[in-house]
Amino acid sequence: MIGTKRSAAIAVLAAAWSALGPNQVLGTNPVTNADELVAQHLNSIASPAIRAGLKTRVVHGPLRYRLVVGGAGYLDGKSILVSDGERLQFFMKIASNDYDGEQIIYDGQKDSVAFSAIRQHRSAFGEFIFVQDAVIREGLLGGTLSTAWPLLNVDERKAKLSFEGLKKFDGQKLYKLSYVPQKSTDLNIDLYFDPETCRHVETIYSLNVSSQMVSTIRAAAQQVDARYTLQEKFSDFKTVDGVTLPTHYNIQFSREPQSGRTVISQWDMPGLDVSSNMPVDARNFEVK
Repeated sequence: MIGTKRSAAIAVLAAAWSALGPNQVLGTNPVTNADELVAQHLNSIASPAIRAGLKTRVVHGPLRYRLVVGGAGYLDGKSILVSDGERLQFFMKIASNDYDGEQIIYDGQKDSVAFSAIRQHRSAFGEFIFVQDAVIREGLLGGTLSTAWPLLNVDERKAKLSFEGLKKFDGQKLYKLSYVPQKSTDLNIDLYFDPETCRHVETIYSLNVSSQMVSTIRAAAQQVDARYTLQEKFSDFKTVDGVTLPTHYNIQFSREPQSGRTVISQWDMPGLDVSSNMPVDARNFEVK
């Protein structure tokens, strides 16, 4: 009798499981290594059949830029992210004479980061992205909003992934995965995932630049390393046509130069409109 009831319960559970779509799971299985995490993460986006058919994506919505530390006030604008395979254009437009936003392009081989002010120079954020180009070259920028997201093609990327288990971060426990590109970079790159869904919710890029050699011990004691941190956050996930992606994208860039004056900039993009397999003009990805 007990065996009959147990079999019936298992049958009910199996039926309930099969009725759920790839993004409506009862809960992911415990993750013990990088391969398991990547597999469950990809299924959190869409089923293998749907993922295979995803070629392009257009993401657009409002933008609010502000200085969190080192300034005051905010500027409103708009953002658009267009991707086709590994190609990407990310545009954040702000109506200001001093800072008019960012334009980042990758054509699959070369990248470009436009000047962002009338004085014809890149912002600190733009210069960081331009110099530390693994952020663009590896398809990391924009997370799963971009078709270039490297975890979609782990074997082709040949990056080294190291699973570091559950880590408490920003007040919550998240799976941590370190990402080391095949081509060397000075960046430390850490990816964070919700343990309940295995959705990618955060990427942290960090860079420490050692102070220059000095001639005396006293001078050396006064030297401070420069620190840079780029943080991408993703939230408000929605499912459209079997594809689950974030609709809130937040970028925060912190720089602590050797002068010691910390500046933290933030670009917040809520309520994004996300469309897959839209016609995309190849001219979006021209690097001039």
